[in-house]
Amino acid sequence: MGKERAYNRRFLQMCGHYLVDPVACTPASGWEKGQVENQVGLVRERFFTPRLRVTSYEELNALLLDKAVAYARAHRHPEFRDQTIWEAFEAERGSLVPYAGRFDGFHAVTASVSKTCLVRFDNNKYSVMASAVGRPVEIRAYADRIELRQDGRMVGEHPRNFGRDQTVYDPWHYVPVLARKPGALRNGAPFKDWVLPAGIARVRRKLAGVDDGDRQMVSILGAVLHDGLSAVEAACSQAMHEGVCSADVILNILSRQREPTAPLTIMTTPPSLRLRREPLVDCARYDSLRRAM
Repeated sequence: MGKERAYNRRFLQMCGHYLVDPVACTPASGWEKGQVENQVGLVRERFFTPRLRVTSYEELNALLLDKAVAYARAHRHPEFRDQTIWEAFEAERGSLVPYAGRFDGFHAVTASVSKTCLVRFDNNKYSVMASAVGRPVEIRAYADRIELRQDGRMVGEHPRNFGRDQTVYDPWHYVPVLARKPGALRNGAPFKDWVLPAGIARVRRKLAGVDDGDRQMVSILGAVLHDGLSAVEAACSQAMHEGVCSADVILNILSRQREPTAPLTIMTTPPSLRLRREPLVDCARYDSLRRAM
């Protein structure tokens, strides 16, 4: 009632980020919205006609920026008729507040994780790390991607899917599970059409004809979790170059490439290790040993 307004918390955060002071319309007073609706119609006519066809938000933003600059250069300022909109903007640029970057705008909800490492959001399913099973995760839905977090840690990230009843997998989320079921590497849904780096893919094809090839391949893929994808691919390429294709050889190459742990250096001797009686420096004692011999 009255002129007091309770704004959405995230909306106020966005206004604070862009230094915008929101002004709310009066309830049940539709005539106050005419000016805003007219501006929306003008923007749609100037920049969105004919209807734009783009493949990403980045392409859309770049296209709209080009259109806005072209319009500003070609049209007069509504108040300063002796200048174009662009000329007025250039004269004012030095007094403007610097751009603070894109606002981290997302819609957050909490969801449970299924036993198959999947989270359901907006009629679709997205995979998370196997370690996240059993506890809820926070879903941050952006316009172009989905972030999945648990206790502040990122446990999954996917491009946002706007279809229905679709499942989006990240095969790396299921690598720890393969240690118990290596056969799933051949037939598991997350691993269908999995495109691996060239070096690792060559090793996988080579091990496909070995009896325990799946188990060896799982060991190699598991090394990616702590050694990194580029290091494992380099080790696979080196092993193939030397004519050897074995998980033991590849893991041995990786272990030799790791930097050794630096030994601990004791800067000061702790009191428990200090000598109560310092030894005397007496080299003559060695002479007495020689005489005794």
